[in-house]
Amino acid sequence: MSTVIGRAAPAFTAPSTDGEISLKELKGRIVVMYFYPRDNTPGCTTEGQNFRDRYADFQAAGAQVLGVSQDAIWSHIAFSNHFNMHFPLLSDYHPRGKVASAYGVPVTDGESARAAFIIDTNQQIIWSHLSPPGIALAPGLPL
Repeated sequence: MSTVIGRAAPAFTAPSTDGEISLKELKGRIVVMYFYPRDNTPGCTTEGQNFRDRYADFQAAGAQVLGVSQDAIWSHIAFSNHFNMHFPLLSDYHPRGKVASAYGVPVTDGESARAAFIIDTNQQIIWSHLSPPGIALAPGLPL
């Protein structure tokens, strides 16, 4: 990944299951943002469920969780409703992969690689990882 820890997080605005979200609006909050390939696939479902199951922990730390993939918003809504996700899922659909590319996340055939970032209250990247599906369970997340 080309995004460097300690640098400003790339700005973005994208549609989500909770309406349009921009990083600028989240200034002053910790943001835990993870990229995943596709809704409703085994690994991506497990990953989303891991974040869902730990959502109260992230909230207690003052963090906003955001899931990002290139699926259309209607797919995110169905996925979120079916698996009871409690956090916004952003659609990186138009233009395809723009948010992922800004963060240096590899994009192939319309799918982002798995990656996660923690952005501090000043919108600096303080942690990043090209990740396996269990990233929400990783010890040592700097929250």
